[in-house]
Amino acid sequence: MSERVLVEQLQGLADGPVVVSGWVETVRDQKKVQFVILRDETGAVQLVNPATRELGEDAGPEASTALALTETISGLTTGTFLTVRGELKHDERVKLGGVEIKIGSLVVESSALPETPIAADSGLDKRMDWRFLDLRQRRNNLIFRVQTTLEHAMRTYWIERDYIEIHTPKLMSSPAESRAELFQLEYFGDQTAYLAQSPQHFKQMAQAAGFGKVFEIADAFRADPSFTSRHATEFTSIDAEISWVDSHEDVAAMQEELLAFALAAVKEKHGAEIEELFGVEVTVPATPFPRIPLAEAREIVRDRGYEIPRADGDLDPEGERQVSAYVKETFDHDFVFVTDYHAGIRPFYHMRDAETGLTKSYDLLYRGTEITTGAQREHRIEVLEAQAVEKGLDLEGLEHYLDFFRYGAPPHGGFGMGLARLLMLLLGESSIREVTYLFRGPTRLAP
Repeated sequence: MSERVLVEQLQGLADGPVVVSGWVETVRDQKKVQFVILRDETGAVQLVNPATRELGEDAGPEASTALALTETISGLTTGTFLTVRGELKHDERVKLGGVEIKIGSLVVESSALPETPIAADSGLDKRMDWRFLDLRQRRNNLIFRVQTTLEHAMRTYWIERDYIEIHTPKLMSSPAESRAELFQLEYFGDQTAYLAQSPQHFKQMAQAAGFGKVFEIADAFRADPSFTSRHATEFTSIDAEISWVDSHEDVAAMQEELLAFALAAVKEKHGAEIEELFGVEVTVPATPFPRIPLAEAREIVRDRGYEIPRADGDLDPEGERQVSAYVKETFDHDFVFVTDYHAGIRPFYHMRDAETGLTKSYDLLYRGTEITTGAQREHRIEVLEAQAVEKGLDLEGLEHYLDFFRYGAPPHGGFGMGLARLLMLLLGESSIREVTYLFRGPTRLAP
């Protein structure tokens, strides 16, 4: 293992002996020479072998070994994993990285079946059936390198500002928000458990515990039978909660700083490769992001010739696209906070403005799609209970949550953001299935 060199390191090495390992991407088996494109997790390199097709009468052991190597290469299938020892040579005529390796010896670590079940033109569902093969593409590999950089940058932003990372339970004794979207399961025979829709209640608990500022990046579950390009039944949620806010504006200010910081890290590390493989320029957003109250957003949409059909007053997907298009045209910005939502379309724990009755909350739209809901939370127990009753919720079922506020809690707020949606929009992809390692939806539980 210590001898192995990654493909991305080859250009920096001097000509000479080298060991590489990876899988076969293509084989060109010509009469006098053989070429193998070998790919590893960092890139691809051309391997070359002068073909020995037959042995003369006076052939010695070296000729026999050369013939065996030629025959082995002729039989290689796409996807076969190899370890190759050979001679590295720099040659600017080689289009793939300006280097090639003359094969000295080759070990087949694991052979692949000759018929590959997916092709470049396979449909999305077929590719999801064979996701591990689909992910071997350089483009798909990049998605998860970008995801890694995004998450690392966000953690860096928070940790440098003294946030505490928490890991909240995903098994809950009572529903956190909408019971209709809960996965319910038997828990040790006579108990019922629910898979958490979000860490909402527990990150608020951290505020009552005096943690001040917290974040979590973890799985969340929604029993939502949607088949849209932006919904999943299991997804990665990016959450933060902070104490001593004056309003939702403090939360929004933190989130826009976070996103600008994270996208700058992505641009620096992957910007050129994203532009090459996805045709998308990574733009680091200027702060502050534009802000538009919901009532004004609805007027903007109406003026652009679209009537939102939803009776509850919220934006629908087309409304979101129209607002984002207006913001791009007017402010040349990819993000916009839509603020001041009616209490009827917000959860009971969102704080309401005493004068307007509207919630101190926002949705964040990115390139036409909502990626975040954020808000100041209601921390006064009597108001919280009244708003829960108004929403028709059973206070008895919320006892553990309400207890957090019976012994004192600071003014606080936070947000939840979908990682896959952020990635999808950043890379210009059409579905979160493309940017999710293994997608889970109403009809997909495997692989």
